[in-house]
Amino acid sequence: MAAISQALISANGGASVLPMTPGSGLGTPNSAWGRPTVSDLELDARLVERCLQGDESAWEDLVKTHTRRVYAICYRFTGKDSEAQDLTQDVFLRVFKSVKSFRAGEGSFAVWLTRLTRNLLIDNYRRTKMERATDSIEDQLLVLEERTAIESRTDAILAGREASEVLQAALARLSPELRETVILRDLEELEYREIAQVLGVPEGTVKSRLNRGRAELARILRRQKVLV
Repeated sequence: MAAISQALISANGGASVLPMTPGSGLGTPNSAWGRPTVSDLELDARLVERCLQGDESAWEDLVKTHTRRVYAICYRFTGKDSEAQDLTQDVFLRVFKSVKSFRAGEGSFAVWLTRLTRNLLIDNYRRTKMERATDSIEDQLLVLEERTAIESRTDAILAGREASEVLQAALARLSPELRETVILRDLEELEYREIAQVLGVPEGTVKSRLNRGRAELARILRRQKVLV
């Protein structure tokens, strides 16, 4: 526990709070990690192996490498910087406790970490009893999906900090399952198969949720006169 806490502090140059605010670029649509390369996957595997061997510097490197994306996912889901920072730290504390369960031969560490992050966000969502989507809204989304030609990718709709804030507010109005799917595909740029692994659902379900999420997001943005 002490090792991961020190790593989180070191990631901010000695400060006790992670250096992440919406205006820092971490909360913008283009804040994704990018597609992991073979060397990235190998580096992650080596870092995990060193962590399991008790190398504290490896924990610091692991946190520095992956903090940005974990925060971006948390911020996109919650819309609150302070909450996203707290959840990001919770994620890495959970990593510290459960990294032994990661198997390099069964997939990338990035996907494993994203799945862990998603599960923690769902736990937090349930704890805080946020407003749930109703069945009637889901029914409306199915109609909207037929009526709305899917717009260009969400991350191409808006640009800049002001636009990002508008997008964040629109994302907050989506149901959790649609929001997380749009975030993982259009903002974090995961492949369908990777999203299916993270969410534990078939790829067909991922595509269906993505279509509905994009359609609903476009409807919300039209109401705000962002889209015409």
